[in-house]
Amino acid sequence: MSTPRDLLITALEVAPGHPVDRGEMSLALAGAEVVDLLAAGVVTLDDDRIVPGFGAAVTDRLLDQAAAALVREAPYETVSDWLWRRGRELAPAHLAALEAEGVLTRQRSHWKPFQGGRRVLTDSLDRRLAKERWESDEPVLVALATAVGIREQETEDAPGVPDEAVETVLAALNDALIELEGVRQRRAIEQAAFDNIWRGQ
Repeated sequence: MSTPRDLLITALEVAPGHPVDRGEMSLALAGAEVVDLLAAGVVTLDDDRIVPGFGAAVTDRLLDQAAAALVREAPYETVSDWLWRRGRELAPAHLAALEAEGVLTRQRSHWKPFQGGRRVLTDSLDRRLAKERWESDEPVLVALATAVGIREQETEDAPGVPDEAVETVLAALNDALIELEGVRQRRAIEQAAFDNIWRGQ
C-alpha cells in the first residue's frame, strides 16, 4: 500500500457522489508520493528542496516512476515545482493502475452497455487497508484528505503531523491548491469578459 493509493481509495469510498476535482487530486497525489519517498529514505528535504537519497527500493510501480523522475542535480527541485510537474495528469494514471489491478471496476448500465460506466471499488485488501488507515485518523492521510476537501477542516485536538519534512510538503500542497483555484478564477473572469464582448455588452 502507498499513501497516494490510500488517498485515492478514500476519496472514492468517502465521497463517491462528490468526486474531487482531477487537478486538485493530481497535486495531492504528487504530494503523497513525496511523503512516501521521504518515509522510504529515497529523498530528504533541504529546506523545501527534494534531495535524492539512497533509501530502500519502493515496490509500488507509480512510486518507482516518481523516484525515477526526481531531479538529481543541484540545486534540485522545490516541493512546489515537483507538485506542478509531477502532478500533471497524475490522478488518471493512479486510477488506471487501480483499475488494472482490480481494485476498481466499471459498473456498466443495463441501458448503456457499451459505455464505460461508473468506477466502483471492489472488495479488495487494498480497500480494507485504506479504510483502516482512514478510520484510525492517521494524521498524514487526514491532512491530505482535508486539503482536497474530502474531510472538513481539522479541529484543534486533531492529531498533528509529527514530521517537519511532511509538514513542509503539506504546506506546499496547500499553497499549490490555492494557486490552482486562483488560476481558475482568473480564467473564468477572462472567459466571462470575452463572452460579454461577443454579446456586445
